[in-house]
Formats: sequence, C-alpha cells, structure tokens
Amino acid sequence: MTAQRPSIALVIGLVVSGVLALIVLAVMLLSGGPLGFGLSALLAVAPLPVLLAAVLSLDRLEPEPKLSLAFAFVWGAGVAVVLGIALTLLGQALFSRAGYGAAVVNDVGTVLLAPVVEEALKGSALLLLLRRRREIDGLTDGIVYASMAGLGFAAVENIGYYLLAYGENGAGGAVQLFVLRGLIDPLGHPVYTSMIGLGVAYALTRRTAARYAAIPLGYLAAVFLHGLWNGAATTGSLAWLGAAYLVIMAALVLLIVVTVVERRQLVARMGVYLPGYRPTGLVTDADVRMLSTLSARKAARRWARRAGLGRAMSDYQQAATELTLLHLRAERQGMDPGRFAAERDAYLGMMAHARRW
Repeated sequence: MTAQRPSIALVIGLVVSGVLALIVLAVMLLSGGPLGFGLSALLAVAPLPVLLAAVLSLDRLEPEPKLSLAFAFVWGAGVAVVLGIALTLLGQALFSRAGYGAAVVNDVGTVLLAPVVEEALKGSALLLLLRRRREIDGLTDGIVYASMAGLGFAAVENIGYYLLAYGENGAGGAVQLFVLRGLIDPLGHPVYTSMIGLGVAYALTRRTAARYAAIPLGYLAAVFLHGLWNGAATTGSLAWLGAAYLVIMAALVLLIVVTVVERRQLVARMGVYLPGYRPTGLVTDADVRMLSTLSARKAARRWARRAGLGRAMSDYQQAATELTLLHLRAERQGMDPGRFAAERDAYLGMMAHARRW
C-alpha cells in the first residue's frame, strides 16, 4: 500500500516509550523478586494474545501500519504508565498537604485523579497520531489505536497489581485478582480509551463545524467509565461492581456496533465508487459484486487460495479497499486534485499487479 514512511518523531516516541516500559518492569522485578514478578508477568501477559487478536480483527479490511500500532501499545505501556503514576502521586500529595486524611487522599487518587490523568495520557497517543491523519480513515481506526494504547497500559499496570497481591497474599492472592482483572474485566482500559478514539476519529473524518468538540466529549466519556469502575471497586460492593460492569459492557457493545456498521458501510460504498473504473479493465461487474459484500470477499479468498492466488486476491481486495477509502476521504474532507490522482493511480497500479484472474 502507499503507506507513509515512518516519521522520526514516531520512531523516537516508540523508543522512548519502550525504554520507560522496560525501566518500570525492571523496578517491579527488583522490588518483587523473580518469583513474584514472573508469576505476575505471566498472569498479565496470558490474555494478551486473545485481546490483541480481538482488537486487530476489527481492522481486517484495511489493516493499520504495524509501526503505528506498536507505537500506540508501547506508549500506553511506557509513557502513560510512568507519567500516570507520577502525576497521580503528585496530585495525592497536594490533597494530603491540604489536610485531607489518608483514606480520602487514597480514594481521590483512585476515583478522580487516576481516571483524569491516565485517560489523558493514553488518549494522547491518538493526538500524536493526528499528524499521520491518513492512517485514521474512520471510527474503527480510532477504536483500534485507542484499544492498543489501553492494552499496553493495562498489561504493565496489571503486573504491578498482581505483584502487590502476591506480596500480601501469595500466589493465591495474585491469581484471585487475575480472575477479576484478567478474566472478568480484561477490556476495561481499551474500552475507556476507545471513547477518546471515537472522538478523535470523528473529528478527523467529518467536516461539521463542531467536529472537534467530539475529542473532549470522548475524553469525558472515558474518564466517566474509568472513574465509575474505580469508584465501584472502592466500595467493595458486588452490586456497585455489577452495575459498573454492565455500563462498561454496554459501552463495549456500542463500540462493536460502530465497527460492524462502519465495515458494512465501507464495503457497500465499493459498489458506488468502483464501477467507475470498469474502463480500466481492472474492475469487472463480477469484481464489484465480489468486493461489495463481506461474505463474497471471504468466498473469493477461499477460491483464490485453492487456485494458488491467495496472496494476489488479498492484495487486490486491500488495494480496492484503499481506493474506496481515498474516495471517502476526498468526499468527507476534500483533497488536492493532484494528490488524489497520484494516490488513485498508485492503488490502480497495485490492483493491476495483483489481478491474475
């Protein structure tokens, strides 16, 4: 695809975030010992393959650049974790100096400061990607990048929580906490931050006058969900936890509905834009029918694999998808005609190279 070259700022951000994440993990190892750290790390990493696969499955039609996805994940695991801890502790110190007791300071840090600070830091990964706005073509892209930042943050944070539980109650305490954080509510952080992802993506892909208001609204939604869960957890009440869990699951269902609807709309738009390319010989009526429904695309890939053309069919479908997204960007946001023509011809060239049937 005609991907942008990795920017120096993106690479630097990835390296800095990675180093900070390694420093945090090293501190945890030294403080908790190899046995406790090993168990905690194993519990934190165990659900990650399934969670990552679930998030990336949302983006199958037009996969995002691996480096950008890695940046979002490592930003959450490094910069967001380190600054989140530092700023939350600083805020708690200010409340303590103001004369509040330890219990109040702890609750303020958990219910108020942590959601406000952590969501701002995780969401900043999306804002840093604004310069590469071509990578965010729809609401699904915002959800994917936000979820990656949330998963990175949760992975490192969970190691710390499991390590604390191990220190207090041994392996049993760590496993018990894992059931809550790793099995019952593994998507908490991705769901919270996806509200910001929705706001950023909406602002980038719409032309309404108030589109940028979606970013602070998404941030407020993320803080609300995060604070709701933390607040329910501090009460120790199963009823409050259950209610908070239902609200978060409702938000998750909303995110899934958004991705499904957007995916179907994108595939349907192929039937609008691609017929105009029949004169090139690269798109036939049969190709349009194949590209215009998810089931037909899947069936075409199965046929292509049996014919030894699996890679070619995947490349053709992705190039056609990118061409459709190019039209959508031009329609929604406007685009310089020369740039549009250059990108259009590049995608047509890819389709020509891949089409062997």
